[in-house]
Amino acid sequence: MSKRALAASLLLASLLCGPVRADSLQDLQTLVKQGQLTQALEKADQLLAAKPRDAQVRFLKGVVLSELNRSGEAVAVFQKLTEDYPELPEPYNNLAVLYAQQRQYDKARTALEMAIRTHPSYATAHENLGDIYARLASQAYDKALALDSSNVAAQNKLALIREMMSVTGKTVRPTAVASAAPAAQPRPPAAAVAAVATPPATPAKPVATAPAATPTAPTPVAKPALPPVAMAPSTPAPAAKPATPVPPPAAKPAVVKEEPKPAKHPEPKDETPPQATAVAKAVHNWAGAWSKKDVKSYLGFYAKDFEPPKGLNRKAWEEERNQRLTKPGNIEVDLENVKVVSITGDRATVKLRQHYRSANLSISSNKTLNLVLQDGKWVIQQERVGG
Repeated sequence: MSKRALAASLLLASLLCGPVRADSLQDLQTLVKQGQLTQALEKADQLLAAKPRDAQVRFLKGVVLSELNRSGEAVAVFQKLTEDYPELPEPYNNLAVLYAQQRQYDKARTALEMAIRTHPSYATAHENLGDIYARLASQAYDKALALDSSNVAAQNKLALIREMMSVTGKTVRPTAVASAAPAAQPRPPAAAVAAVATPPATPAKPVATAPAATPTAPTPVAKPALPPVAMAPSTPAPAAKPATPVPPPAAKPAVVKEEPKPAKHPEPKDETPPQATAVAKAVHNWAGAWSKKDVKSYLGFYAKDFEPPKGLNRKAWEEERNQRLTKPGNIEVDLENVKVVSITGDRATVKLRQHYRSANLSISSNKTLNLVLQDGKWVIQQERVGG
């Protein structure tokens, strides 16, 4: 889920205000969800001119500024919110994410510690704090190796940290994603919660070198022993009386025993049904087109009767996806634990773990995809977040 969608859904749940203000907030939320960021910023400023301390509108303004890559102004908005509403953990968490984007990990750590102090059961802040500690440790080990490149202990520790932070083994992905506190937690009437997630920079590659492999001496193979060959005497033994010479016995041929041939084991067979392989391949190709920002190929992985989320029709959904994919900046989508849980005729269900990363958002989520076979190609008919 994008931070705009998350902000809108959470704000709707926390509204405790009159109908006039609710309509104004609804208009602002609609602009944010549609990606009309300039208009949303103007609307937020209009609302704040009438009610400068409105926490919900201020929070949405911070989200919009982050989307517009105006990080400095976004930091100022969230910082002021922590001063006016110190009991809310979410502004601290969003500050930490923005600080991490700027590689100010000490500031990010302090902000997350404040979030946890105000809300000890805020799981997202605990997870983000662990990521920040890992980043700080990585920086420290990098510094140690810069001063002493032969430090094997630092090499091993750095490699261990990077392996821990790695999800798929390709790149290190931050998981600094803010989330709302449980609905049961009391909030002041103007409280607003949203998510602003920006990945910290990927640390430098480790300088650790793999130890040379120790050669192993080959095991000698014993040669089969040959039985002795009987040899005839060179001259016949002298006899007292002349006798007819007896020819020597013929030498027995040597017998060489062959080593028993090892029994042949059948090659392991791939037990995966062909349909499951085709379905999994289609899902990976879908993620690949998404990462390449190939809009035509990406939209081609959705069925003709695909059910768009948020109640959008197919045309509006495609326009929204086209706008997101053509937005400047890289997109990276990695899939983990892709499992084809069922195939019945021309329908299949797939469960997976998706890791999405862009310039302004990094988030991981479980997904369930319902696919259907259309025109000889597996395409997505329904896509939903969760198990």
